[in-house]
Amino acid sequence: MKIIVPMAGRGSRLRPHTLTVPKPLIPIAGKPIVQRLVEDIVKVAGEEIDEIAFIIGDFGPDVEASLLEIAEKLGAKGSVYTQDEPLGTAHAIKCAEKSMQGDVVVAFADTLFKADFILDKNSDGVIWVKKVEDPSAFGVVKLDDYGFITDFVEKPQTFVSDLAIIGIYYFNSAEKLMDEINHIMDNDIKVSGEFQLTTALENLRAKGAKFSLGKVDDWMDCGNKNATVETNGKVLEYERANVADFPASSKIENCLIIPPCFIGENVEISNSKIGPRVSLGNNTIVINSNIDNSLIQENTIIDHGNLSNSMIGNSARYFGVAREISLGDFSVLDFLSKQEL
Repeated sequence: MKIIVPMAGRGSRLRPHTLTVPKPLIPIAGKPIVQRLVEDIVKVAGEEIDEIAFIIGDFGPDVEASLLEIAEKLGAKGSVYTQDEPLGTAHAIKCAEKSMQGDVVVAFADTLFKADFILDKNSDGVIWVKKVEDPSAFGVVKLDDYGFITDFVEKPQTFVSDLAIIGIYYFNSAEKLMDEINHIMDNDIKVSGEFQLTTALENLRAKGAKFSLGKVDDWMDCGNKNATVETNGKVLEYERANVADFPASSKIENCLIIPPCFIGENVEISNSKIGPRVSLGNNTIVINSNIDNSLIQENTIIDHGNLSNSMIGNSARYFGVAREISLGDFSVLDFLSKQEL
């Protein structure tokens, strides 16, 4: 089996954190989003993964190397393809056509899920869904009395179903899927100006393909700062990290650490209360601070921070008392100096 991961979008709703790092490489509880995603898929696949193919934008050689390393750690061949233009979900998959062979899982790298099941390979495909309150922002599915999908509808403006497609799919024949994607692209069949995967799925269904549902216990979004901080907290709760799990290289003095938290390598914390639901990336320093429900990345310094529901990027500097902030990579925010003037 192969895993195909379209991830070319830069993640504009998560700026400033995605100005220097693509969204799928933002760490959640110490691991990049895309790494957590493929690890979870490997668990539910129940079989050996031969190849993991990533479809990226112009992210540079360092990102490509990181993705190949992720695949290697899972015992799979890594491949990287480039999507030069944002022409839709079907177009993204088309970019990895050379890897679209045999049975595949296609997973878009802007979401995480929690599930406890083994992939059912008896149908032509499996579409993972979750009930949502407002289905108008998603592709949704309709079902027959036997639980098979009867319709795929992209962002319905009137209610047809509350079962939203979360962006993870299984196909027992990548070749058949590619035939339909090539058909809609060759005939310029677009929805809202883009080539949509749901169009190819509907064509397959109309030709007799049977698609069943894959239900998840939790669907965790990483679309914006608030959602990403919430997802970080949920993952920490699922993993329930505690003080005993922290690396020996971390230095914690005169502190209260309230689990669950993630603390990376060479982190220094003094005179502070950390947690619950806090991630501190490698080489970060926290002094005289109170932080809960926040995501702090690597090589950052926080002094006199009183932070909640906050996200701070890599190599940032924060000195002050603000309660909730979103601070990007290499940024400096210094309230203490202003107070002294």
